Amino acid sequence: MTNIFDLLMKRNKTLTPHISLISLLLTLGFSNISSIAQASTAQTAPPELKNLLTQIDTAASQGKVKEVMQFYSPNFTHGDGLNRETMEKSLTSLWGRYPQLRYNTTIQSWKTQGNAIIAETVTNISSLPSPDNNNLALKATIKSRQRLIGQKIVRQDILSELTQVSFGTKPPEIEIKLPQQVKVGQKYNFDAIVQEPLGDDFLLGTALEEPIQAGKFLNPTSVNLELLPAGGLFKEGRAPSVPGNQWVSAVILRGDGMTMITQRLQVVKK
Repeated sequence: MTNIFDLLMKRNKTLTPHISLISLLLTLGFSNISSIAQASTAQTAPPELKNLLTQIDTAASQGKVKEVMQFYSPNFTHGDGLNRETMEKSLTSLWGRYPQLRYNTTIQSWKTQGNAIIAETVTNISSLPSPDNNNLALKATIKSRQRLIGQKIVRQDILSELTQVSFGTKPPEIEIKLPQQVKVGQKYNFDAIVQEPLGDDFLLGTALEEPIQAGKFLNPTSVNLELLPAGGLFKEGRAPSVPGNQWVSAVILRGDGMTMITQRLQVVKK
């Protein structure tokens, strides 16, 4: 068995891949646990909401953690268990590893609820391959909702997320097949299909499922790789017996590159 961190550190000592930390990208999506009924369209969103999201995107794209945190309430809560302090620490760590991320948030719907604004958004995050860091690149799409009071974010919950990190001169192109939601105890299939011919290369890889918890954002998860069939990775999983959110990841390594994809899986009651 091969440890992916040992393999990658031999090739680039500055890289520390971290499956769960990558999902911290989603924390600049926006949320609220209340459902949005009869929500208004993005076209009718108030200018102050649009301006706020633009300011957050700009500060996040520049890696300015202190500026980003000014938009979060001191009593901020998050569906994944983060608070304002752990959010700031996690973003600092994340942007130290991925310093050239670009954020772009669009409003899907919004409404007022008392003195609060609730907005459902989609945040796209990307980075160009870095020649100085062995072509490390990242892209992510996060759908979420936020609750704002007085120009401060007081609550966030993530609805869906998909994050991909690639590394090396020719990382494998992968398509994953995984449901967005399953019931407790339900079996499900998780496929990570390699799209291009491999030639003389072979594949190493693994699938990983882990519960989403605040402590996971800063504690790397070590994984072991196994030899894969040429087509990719094909696994059957079973949802846990209690509702919650899981990160389901595929890590696939070929001779000259690696791709890691993480998707959020919602586990709901029967």
